[in-house]
Amino acid sequence: MTGSATSIVCAGCGFVVSSDEPYPFRCPNARPGDDVDHVLVRELDPTHVGFPPGDEANPYVRYRELFHAYHLGLRHGMTDGGFVDLVESLDKAVAEVDGRSFLFTPFLRADELSDRLRFSSEGGVWVKDETGNVSGSHKARHLMGVMVHLLVAEQVGLVDGDRPDLAIASCGNAALAAAVVARAAERTLNVFVPTWADPKVLASLEELGAHIEVCPREEGMAGDPAYLGLKEALAAGALPFTVQGGDNGLAIEGGETLGYEMISSLVSTDATLTGLVVQVGGGALASSCIRAFEDAALLEAPAALPKVDTVQTRGAYPLKRAYDLLLERIGEPESPAAIVEGMRYARTHRSEFMWPWEEEPKSIAIGILDDETYDWADVVSGMLATDGSALVVSEETLAEANALGRDATGIDVDPTGSAGLAGLLELVRNGQVASNERIAVLFTGTRR
Repeated sequence: MTGSATSIVCAGCGFVVSSDEPYPFRCPNARPGDDVDHVLVRELDPTHVGFPPGDEANPYVRYRELFHAYHLGLRHGMTDGGFVDLVESLDKAVAEVDGRSFLFTPFLRADELSDRLRFSSEGGVWVKDETGNVSGSHKARHLMGVMVHLLVAEQVGLVDGDRPDLAIASCGNAALAAAVVARAAERTLNVFVPTWADPKVLASLEELGAHIEVCPREEGMAGDPAYLGLKEALAAGALPFTVQGGDNGLAIEGGETLGYEMISSLVSTDATLTGLVVQVGGGALASSCIRAFEDAALLEAPAALPKVDTVQTRGAYPLKRAYDLLLERIGEPESPAAIVEGMRYARTHRSEFMWPWEEEPKSIAIGILDDETYDWADVVSGMLATDGSALVVSEETLAEANALGRDATGIDVDPTGSAGLAGLLELVRNGQVASNERIAVLFTGTRR
């Protein structure tokens, strides 16, 4: 493999990051107030890589040839075996901290759930169960990918001097995942949390050695105070150990392993998905799944991107707001050329489509209460490309979906983790899903 197998490019301005940049997280052209959506994305060259056919249980080993860190290491003398050893050593340390290592998570047809929603035997609901993953959610996928990159950059000599602190803004699963991975790698982690963060989560973070900073919402403040605290820490030199693509583009790459696993399962069974209904807060989960299927198509894996419907709560729905505004701009009919031009405009006029929620949001699905959908542009693009929709569901539907999901599958998922199912309930009731369709939902976090 050569260094041209992967590149890091800004989706907003087109800037190409140096292939030897140890911290390819944020576009250097990003400036306060420029209104461009500077999000770095990892791109693959299909002439140098293919979709991995292996059967390794650890996704960071199995899909290693799709990771920027892998090719960075090889360019600087690291062997394939050396990269695998690095991943397995970190994974062993993660298991010592959390009691779990990174393995393929189940992706199966939920027969009882499918029956209750009146799907036929040809169709049904497929559940990707992340509740048994490291730290009890999908979030650690993103951060494991980032940590692997940091360790590769150190090992090949691209980083000198002291290790900068890591920083994240989160009040739940993302913070816990970050703390587990940071502890395993013996890195200092600062966590910025809101005043209403769960005391049990804060206690767990302290046990894992994270430094916690509580950020109150002040009168007249626009935006998430914890996120604003994070931005101050990054400006002071901390590294973004986050799941938001806008602050750390490589976080999406790690999250893509979830999508890659679904794709591998589909390819091995010669199956297809009709739809994917995914919950959205900051947007990293949805954008990771979309990018994974786009990568697979680029690499000619026989698994097409399904129709993507997203789900937010009535407590806060910045993605739905942005999606509707963009549709107004594009107009009818939504031709491919109009969509491309609309997205180009949106990425360079961000404030017309995405801004912080005006009031502090509230919901039982606290994990999707981000004031903004930070990875909104990639998610909107995926919905437009597949004729998907942006759904907003009630608290009653969120609660109903959580009870149904736990009862019909036996999976102890939390209300955030089952919010995608709430969106599917809405689609079924509105007659927007046929009984023979194959729909995937993601159960992304365990009840704590």
